[in-house]
Order: sequence, then structure tokens, then C-alpha cells
Amino acid sequence: MQKQISFIEVIKKTIEEGDVVLPVFNSAAMKVQQELVKKEPDMRVLENAIATDQSLSSLVLQMANSSFYSGLVEVLSVRAAIVRLGIREVGRISLFVISKNQFRSEDKRLNFVMRKLWQHSVGCALGVNWLTKRCKLDDMESHAFFAGLLHDVGKLLVLMVVEQLRKKDPELPVTDALLMEAMESLHTKQGYYLMKLWNMPELYCVVTRDHHKDDYDNTNDMLILVRIANMMCNKVGIGLRKDPTLMVSALEEAHHFNLTEIDLAEMEIFLEDTTILTR
Repeated sequence: MQKQISFIEVIKKTIEEGDVVLPVFNSAAMKVQQELVKKEPDMRVLENAIATDQSLSSLVLQMANSSFYSGLVEVLSVRAAIVRLGIREVGRISLFVISKNQFRSEDKRLNFVMRKLWQHSVGCALGVNWLTKRCKLDDMESHAFFAGLLHDVGKLLVLMVVEQLRKKDPELPVTDALLMEAMESLHTKQGYYLMKLWNMPELYCVVTRDHHKDDYDNTNDMLILVRIANMMCNKVGIGLRKDPTLMVSALEEAHHFNLTEIDLAEMEIFLEDTTILTR
């Protein structure tokens, strides 16, 4: 137990003292998100935000032509992808791609964990998107999607700190148990800290901080949507955890939106059948 505490304290101290290179939020992602939350997003702005980043536009087209999104004709330009899939869908694809690029490590074990975390983040974002449609909360669709995608960013921060510590001291003992304990213990507080550092709107920061909180704000619909999606991903096994015994339909959060067992069973099937989560 003492080892776990000391390891966690090392990570906290490293962050608090600024002795770490913090992840930077992608400027293209911010432009995409700012456009998506508008009632009438401008296709030209979105196209320009993506097309000016050659790597991003290439990856967006690759995903747009993947088995999850592909149609009868291959799309060869960002504009063609927007015309076929719609502004919001291409915007979401862009955010998936950008976030995936952040969840990478030169350390093979950390890279495996980061890949699982990315899958969980995407699963949560897609789950929240599904819920907003089912609950007819169209006005908050894009905001909630973004909150779901970033809710576990604190875990990414913890892993990046561990990676940098190991580069300084390759002999630093880091077991899987220590890694999981550090992420679980630190990710909400440190995620909130990182979101504030990125100057994210408070509505996103609160979700990052409170998505595991027992005494959460039960009037915050966006937070509740993310909590439901997060638990459903854990039930299905999208990410690092799998607990098929979770009874999501019995939770207070599900009752808040009058979600039935049938609703949540359909959501579970949707997540299990979403091939992007295995990329």
C-alpha cells in the first residue's frame, strides 16, 4: 500500500511543481468544436480547419472511407466527406482523429493503455450522442459529445507524466496495479486542472471533475449523460474495465431521463456493434 501512495504522490508532486511537459490542446480541434456547437455550422470554416492540416485531412478521409462510415463511392476530399456525411459527422470524425493522435506513447505498455483509453473516450462520446438523440436533447448534442470525449483526459495526463518519469529513471518500478491506482485516484482532479489550463468552458471542466462524484449535481443534464455513457462503456468493456454485472437501468442517472431497460439494451447493442471502437 505504501508503494501505491508514494507513487501517486510522486505524480502529484511532478504536476504541481510544473516539472512535466503538459499535453497541448490541438488548435484545429478547438476550431472544429467551436463550429460544431453553433446552431448552423459553416461548412467552409470546418473544411478550412481540417484541410489546412494535411495530416489531419488525410486521416479524416481515411476514417470517412472506413467500414463504419463508407458509402458506395470513395470520398477524395474534405468537402466531399462533408457533403456525404454532414458537417457534424465530419466534425466528430475530426475530433476522433485528433484525440487519437494524443493517445500515443513510445512505451509499448503505456501505448496499449492509451489505446484502450482512447477507445473508452470515443465510446463515451458516441454513447452520449446516442443518448441525446434518444432523450431528444438536440440542443446539447455537440456540447455533450465533446464533454464525453474529454471526460477522462486526466488519465491521459497521468500516463504522460509516468512516461516522462520513466524517461528520467528507466528503473522506476511501475506495475499495472500502480498505474491503474494512479489513474483512478488522480484523473478527475488532474483532469479538471488540465481542462482549466486549456481554458475550456466550465461546463466541460465540471464533467471532467465530477463524473465519478457521489454527490454530483443531479440537475446537470450533460454531466448525467456522460455518467451514463461512462458506466455503459464499463459494462460493455470499452476501455480498461469490463463489468457485465452493472445494472445501469437501476441507477439514479437512468431514472433522471426515464431510460428503460429496453432503451439501455439498445444502447449497449449500438456500442458493441460500433466498429470504430476496435480501430
